[in-house]
Amino acid sequence: MQEKLLSWKYKGDYFTFNGYQVFYIKEGVGPVLTIFHGYPYSSFDFEPIWDELTQHFTVVIVDMLGMGFSDKPADHQYSFEEMADLYTGLFRRLSIHETHILAHDLGNSVVQELLARQEENKNPVTIKTIAFLNGGLFTDAYKPRLIQVLLSKSPKPIGKILSRLMSEKSVAKATSEVFGEETKPSAELLQNLWQVLNYNNGKRIAYLIGRLVFEKEKYQQRWIKAMQQTKVPMCFINGPADPNSGLHMAVRYSQLIPKANIKLLEGGIGHWPQIEAPQAVLKTYHGFLTGVTLVGQN
Repeated sequence: MQEKLLSWKYKGDYFTFNGYQVFYIKEGVGPVLTIFHGYPYSSFDFEPIWDELTQHFTVVIVDMLGMGFSDKPADHQYSFEEMADLYTGLFRRLSIHETHILAHDLGNSVVQELLARQEENKNPVTIKTIAFLNGGLFTDAYKPRLIQVLLSKSPKPIGKILSRLMSEKSVAKATSEVFGEETKPSAELLQNLWQVLNYNNGKRIAYLIGRLVFEKEKYQQRWIKAMQQTKVPMCFINGPADPNSGLHMAVRYSQLIPKANIKLLEGGIGHWPQIEAPQAVLKTYHGFLTGVTLVGQN
């Protein structure tokens, strides 16, 4: 394990959730900001903007069950409900009663579930603001890659075989394809992501979590309704060159969400804005929060 990834692991701690060990990091000072990472990697996706955020916030980030440094049970029914429960469990453990949220990819869906619960008065934590990064917010606009379809829509025995057959080269290629043309990941980053994926033999269950991408349809009506009626300030910080959830997802966001606050990043940024353009993401995010504060004072 390379030094940067090892240092990230040493920052963290574990808590027990439903009998499993879940990795998390809590660091910084100020109001609480909870970060939700995406699939198939981990909290390490946010390492490029971590230090700056911890200067302004008490930042909490979790490796969701089945990913990163958390336990990765092979015979398990992964679900958005369980992922949301995992976060609320940690909030209780850390005595967190309100939080800002920054989410990416699969994490967006977990946040949508938590927001729906808040609108139903079923959430023990008050969400103060939400900033979404690229991800499949709306299934009718999402464009999955072929490897996602093969892994996650095939019968489970085939998905299991395909997960085991995935090579470092094939995973690196699939990851690089959704970065911008001028912001491709370094060899060091790709190696770190590969090690994260394989930690606790996680590659073998990639297909199980990947299946969630295609199970979101049944949640869409409830989640979108929550986004449309909420008073929680939201924005969508979007890398428009992302073939999965780029400009086309931002357009769909503008069509569905009243007074949609969309921040399109410049420079051909793809699916991983926090890695490809960390300073632009930080500037845009702080601008969003400043705008929320100014509106609240009026």
